Amino acid sequence: MERNDADAAARRAAASQAIRDATGIDEAMINRLVEGFYARVRDDGLIGPVFAERIDDWGSHLAQMKLFWSSVALSSGAYQGRPMMKHLPLPVDARHFDRWLELFRETARDLCPPVAAGHFIERAERIAQSLELGIANANGVLLGVGERFVRGTEAWRPD
Repeated sequence: MERNDADAAARRAAASQAIRDATGIDEAMINRLVEGFYARVRDDGLIGPVFAERIDDWGSHLAQMKLFWSSVALSSGAYQGRPMMKHLPLPVDARHFDRWLELFRETARDLCPPVAAGHFIERAERIAQSLELGIANANGVLLGVGERFVRGTEAWRPD
């Protein structure tokens, strides 16, 4: 069993290094991205209050988000949390995810080289879609292809 664990760790490290080499992403870049993004989030009129009502210790939250983005962007395995469970009770919908993505894209493009920004943004888009689908399901709404979850309405399909 220890050999399998060692093999898995070696494969993870090699995959992570390949991503670092291809994108230039490292922990320092992840730190800048997370700090810059959440500074924008806190100032935002739509999603800022959602975070402010739930986060008392921003230092701890940012530390967790840096681990999360290390896992997502570098396949590091640093984050061991359950993000879906944390997001299910939030009073958010497509509008909030769209704003979250808008701020994330802006921050990534402002702070990261293009290849790294694209890598982060692609993953952020998948995360937002997954969380929106999970929240919709938790609220008894099954979304079809192209539909979005907007609270208090039927499923919404963009034009």
